[in-house]
Amino acid sequence: MHITARVDYAVRTLLELAAAGEAPAKAEVLARAQRIPHKFLEAVLGDLRRGGLVHSRRGPEGGYWLARPADEISIADIIRTVEGPLASVRGERPEDVVYTGPAERLRDVWIAVRVNLRAVLEEVTLADVVADDLPRFVADLTADPGAWERRRT
Repeated sequence: MHITARVDYAVRTLLELAAAGEAPAKAEVLARAQRIPHKFLEAVLGDLRRGGLVHSRRGPEGGYWLARPADEISIADIIRTVEGPLASVRGERPEDVVYTGPAERLRDVWIAVRVNLRAVLEEVTLADVVADDLPRFVADLTADPGAWERRRT
């Protein structure tokens, strides 16, 4: 899975907002806290606002805050908001691709990949990450030394 800068910045920004509680946070403060280019962050915050993950208010008392409680926003929600589906094949949903011959079962592989992405990304919330209380299965997955090994192409 390729995690784009847009996704990385969106998740980190929402983690800052989750840690801040209900008080609005200014974009420049969020950008500085996570070392995100301010202009890029403004675009990401626009996506998050349009996607219903943050609210915003202008003015001296304004800023951004979470639109839902942190325990109701999964990492998958964020990815879908800023990038679209978790898994796609040439821009199509895996269940919509059709292969023939020796590649016929490849669609099942792409579906299995999506299931596994969902298993992690839909279960981990902003609250889990902020509280340093990831689901046990995440710890089990990352405890495997093979999880940390780089693979050659």
